Amino acid sequence: MNINGKKILVTGGGSGYGKGIAGVLAKCGAEVWITGRREEKLKAAAAELGVKYCCADVANPSDWDKVISLMGGIDVLVNNAGWGGNLVPVAEQRDEDIIATINTNLTGVIMGCSRAAKIMQQQKSGTIINISSVCALYAWPAWSVYTAAKAGLAKFSHGLYTELRPYGVRVTCLTPSWGQTEFNTAANISGASENPELAGKCTSPEELGNLVKTILETPDHLVIPDVTIQPMVQDITPF
Repeated sequence: MNINGKKILVTGGGSGYGKGIAGVLAKCGAEVWITGRREEKLKAAAAELGVKYCCADVANPSDWDKVISLMGGIDVLVNNAGWGGNLVPVAEQRDEDIIATINTNLTGVIMGCSRAAKIMQQQKSGTIINISSVCALYAWPAWSVYTAAKAGLAKFSHGLYTELRPYGVRVTCLTPSWGQTEFNTAANISGASENPELAGKCTSPEELGNLVKTILETPDHLVIPDVTIQPMVQDITPF
């Protein structure tokens, strides 16, 4: 794919990985749109990066319709928006937090993919990149609901690929781990949120953006169904 001139939507683009991805792709000449729920942060990021924005909640189907309509087409969808939810054991989870976590990390992504898929099938081109999490591969206490959503996202991405492959549309599940984002602090991830030197060795938003760029620029007759990236400083035992 030649990124220049392509219409690209990055959800959760006001900060963190989403902002890094949007910035890299904008520098390639793409027409980049970012979405998020915090309008002031979104507006500031859009002005900084030179991209367009629309305040939208991925868990709201009418917001998806609004964004797609404003864009007037879509060549690339990067489903980056996510939320860790209430990180407590399942026995302590509230129903509303369970529902919100699943809706943001899985249901909302499926709704967005459904709309993008219709367009991409017709134009017989396009790429969808769904951002999962290393939690989908391993298990830690208190992360069970988030893990379920991200693991579901990974398998959904595989199924979507089999549906869109005949139309020349590619689907990738991108799985990052510790990053230089506010998620570490919000989730109180031990080590990465407390040690600046350690945090500096985690994946930066721009580094993930460059990985997305590489995926998009892979020759159109090839696809990368899955890719995992994690910092060397993160010890996952057993691996």
